[in-house]
Amino acid sequence: MNRNTAIQNPELLRRLLRAKDRMDAASNEDWPVSRLASVSCVSEAHFARSFKEAFGVPPHRYLLTRRIERATALLRDTDLPITDIAFRTGWRSLGTFGRTFRDITGKSPGEVRVQERAARRGLESVPACILGAAHRPDLRTAVLEKRRRPADGKKGAQPKEVL
Repeated sequence: MNRNTAIQNPELLRRLLRAKDRMDAASNEDWPVSRLASVSCVSEAHFARSFKEAFGVPPHRYLLTRRIERATALLRDTDLPITDIAFRTGWRSLGTFGRTFRDITGKSPGEVRVQERAARRGLESVPACILGAAHRPDLRTAVLEKRRRPADGKKGAQPKEVL
C-alpha cells in the first residue's frame, strides 16, 4: 500500500475521522484498536496503520493527547481535586495519570494548575480554541522514549517506537 493511500482514499478518511470524532467526544472511555476499527468498519491492522498515516500519530497517542488536554482544561477551569480529574479524563490510576502527565507536559498536575491559572489572567480575550491548540501536547515522540531522555532533553540511545 502506498504511504499516502489513506489520505487519497476519501471513504477511508471519512471512516478514520468517524473513529477520531468518537475519541474526541468520549476521550474518558477506553478505545482499544479493536473498538476503533469496528467504528471505522476496517480491520484492526489496517485501522492502526491508516490512522497513523492520516493523522501522524498512532491512535493511542492521539487519545493520550486528548486526555491530557482535557485534564489541563479541568485543572485550569475548575477546583476539582486532581484525583477526580484523573478519573474523569479516563485514567484508572492516579499514579499513572500523574506520571504520564509529567512525562508529557514536564510538570505535575498541581504545578500546571498553578501555572495555567496565573497565565490565564492576561488571556481572557483570546478564544479558548486558540489557547487549546497552542498548548496541545506534542506526542510525536512516544511517552516511554521521553522518560528515557536525560534531564537536559538531548536524545540518548534511539529506542524503538512504542505505540
